[in-house]
Amino acid sequence: MAEVRKFHHPGSGRRRTIPFPKGRQAAPEAVEEIRAFLAADPLQRSELIEYLHLIQDRYACLSGDHLAALAELTGLALAEVYEVATFYAHFDVLVDDAETTRPEITVRVCDSLPCALAGSDELHQALTDQSSPGVRIVRAPCMGRCDCAPVAEVGHRHIDRATTQAVVEAAAAGDTTPVVPPYPKLAAYRSSGGYAVYDECRGGARSAADTEAAITNAGLRGMGGAGFPAARKWSFVRSAPGPRLLAVNADEGEPGTFKDRYFLETAPHTVLEGALIAAWAVDADQIYVYLRDEYPAAREILQVEISALETAGIVQPGQVILRRGAGAYICGEESAMIESIEGKRGLPRNRPPYVAQVGLFGQPTLVHNVETLYWVREILSHGEDWYSGNGRHGRAGLRAFSVSGRVKQPGVKIAPAGITVRELIDEFAGGIEDGHTFKAYLPGGASGGILPAALADIPLDFGTLEEHGCFIGSAAVVVLSGQDSMRDAALNLMRFFEDESCGQCTPCRVGTEKAVKLMQAQAWDADLLAELSQAMRDASICGLGQAAPNPMDSVLKYFPEEVQSRLQDDGRT
Repeated sequence: MAEVRKFHHPGSGRRRTIPFPKGRQAAPEAVEEIRAFLAADPLQRSELIEYLHLIQDRYACLSGDHLAALAELTGLALAEVYEVATFYAHFDVLVDDAETTRPEITVRVCDSLPCALAGSDELHQALTDQSSPGVRIVRAPCMGRCDCAPVAEVGHRHIDRATTQAVVEAAAAGDTTPVVPPYPKLAAYRSSGGYAVYDECRGGARSAADTEAAITNAGLRGMGGAGFPAARKWSFVRSAPGPRLLAVNADEGEPGTFKDRYFLETAPHTVLEGALIAAWAVDADQIYVYLRDEYPAAREILQVEISALETAGIVQPGQVILRRGAGAYICGEESAMIESIEGKRGLPRNRPPYVAQVGLFGQPTLVHNVETLYWVREILSHGEDWYSGNGRHGRAGLRAFSVSGRVKQPGVKIAPAGITVRELIDEFAGGIEDGHTFKAYLPGGASGGILPAALADIPLDFGTLEEHGCFIGSAAVVVLSGQDSMRDAALNLMRFFEDESCGQCTPCRVGTEKAVKLMQAQAWDADLLAELSQAMRDASICGLGQAAPNPMDSVLKYFPEEVQSRLQDDGRT
């Protein structure tokens, strides 16, 4: 029960009692409802986002009464609960107390670049025109299904290559559960030699030093975008005093990127074994898997298979913890992800200290991307020479390319590092789509810049694209054709960054907004955009603001003739 307030009345020499508590108070019935529903005593501050998910899953929204009840039960200020709930795009907070419900079904239509190329704007308009009571139509950022564009999501059920009729029928049917694809379960994985490497590590047949040396000799680098040598991370984390933790970054949100979903849905135990090996190598006590909310099928798979690992005695209960994101691209940045796992807003931290020394819950934390962990297990299983022996044009290794856009066979392509985009399109993606001519490509997703077809013979790998103002990042390759406007593509990407900026720093928060406005002009002001770009690069806290100008700068550099043409209205200007 809230205490009555007392304050000193100036000049009175005495305190006056106020007969009411300060601020909004939780309704007793709401407190009991949430207490009984969450069934945890006491509630943990670090579980705040999980609690918000559970409440929304049951009630389809987050009401003021429920948020106030959650604040009381967790011992948090109501403002702190609200700021977390409103930070993430997938939480539907009712801001009006008179509003008590939301439409039963929400249909999200992806508006990322690959889906826009496939007609998502027209799909969104058609669905809006035909919407029925009880169904809400909203735009959504990349859903990680760029090879199936355009994509819509009815509740948690994705509609690939969506048509208006297919989405309307799915909404009318009311089936909002995710479609879980076939995948190798624990028994099948173990029968093919799965967890043998991890057993060797735990049993002493492999030493941590030898394992680290194998990863070093193979040349494995982080596949989340930065490309930092994987084994060097291990040595940094292991040199810090324990206890230590491992965080698996499964929050890929870069438009054009969907490789992590591919690995989690087709080879979940390869990734989990890689995570267990990495945790063993640095003597980490627990593994936190941070999975983006846009991957409900992967979430169901991981829940089932982590439970199977516990039942089989391969891991202890609570050793591998699955945490669910809530729709925030910024949480792909490792320190923002850690903040989110702790139940906070996903705001990037200033460095130093680095997360290898002060990470999750203040403990030294090893952070790895899903693809990186997939290759950890594969390298140790097949040998370092097997991995490093692949590669083209003087590069070494293998990597997963997410290929989408104007190609006949989009999808995840396991190809040699250093392959050119021309070779990737012709040998792995079936060539350019009929009726289109190859004009340009994004080598590294939304933030990796845009290159013309004339530069299609550059090896795709770390360090090969920087001199051209681009980078490979997570190897999300989006192919554009002569029918596509480069300035419209760059504007689409800048709008994404504007929406996804966490707002912590002014150069990114204001810079992306001003860039969108300037890029909507009939003719771009090249000098002003260049000045804005430099300010964002120099002063933004994290990579989002630093890399957001790349597509814009690329168009100014390689397609200057397009920035003088009139921008066609896409319905959102």
